[in-house]
Amino acid sequence: MLEFNFHPFPVIETERLTLRAITMDDAPKLFKLRNDLDVMRYIERLPHRTLEDSKEMIEKIMDGIKNNNMIEWVVTLKGKEDMIGSISYHRIEKEHHRAEIGYMLHPMYWRKGIINEAMIAVIRYGFETMKLHSVEANINPDNVASSNLLKKNGFVKEAYFKENYFFNGNFYDSEIYSLLEKNRLGDKT
Repeated sequence: MLEFNFHPFPVIETERLTLRAITMDDAPKLFKLRNDLDVMRYIERLPHRTLEDSKEMIEKIMDGIKNNNMIEWVVTLKGKEDMIGSISYHRIEKEHHRAEIGYMLHPMYWRKGIINEAMIAVIRYGFETMKLHSVEANINPDNVASSNLLKKNGFVKEAYFKENYFFNGNFYDSEIYSLLEKNRLGDKT
């Protein structure tokens, strides 16, 4: 079984980005993300209605990191502190060496390769540092941009579940993508 230690927090730098730990100072930016209907369109969760919703989410994230059960990075432009998105490993199955990746980005930064750049770095961290065997993504099938991003990074669709997720009075389909360490693309070292 895998064991993790996210202390000190692993800050990741890429060509254009700094991926850092979340703090309570990020609550207003997280609120803007989680309250934006475009951002939340394919995320079957209620939008945040108050800043307190975002603060509660940050507390849960910080607790998950403290207990080494999940890790979430705030995506920032290098040299800036403002949160423009996030990327995480959640639903970590330590006994199976598997984790689910999740990500979101402010619409002003869409189609600029930012989440792709962050994903490459986080996948490297997952396989090389966390020693994951596979990374999974669970997406809404209507989210074509997310599907394309995953495929671009070597993920393959493993499953399509019909109406397996109930949210807000409706049933939704899910697509599951997966990337095995041996099939990963990019800059293996």
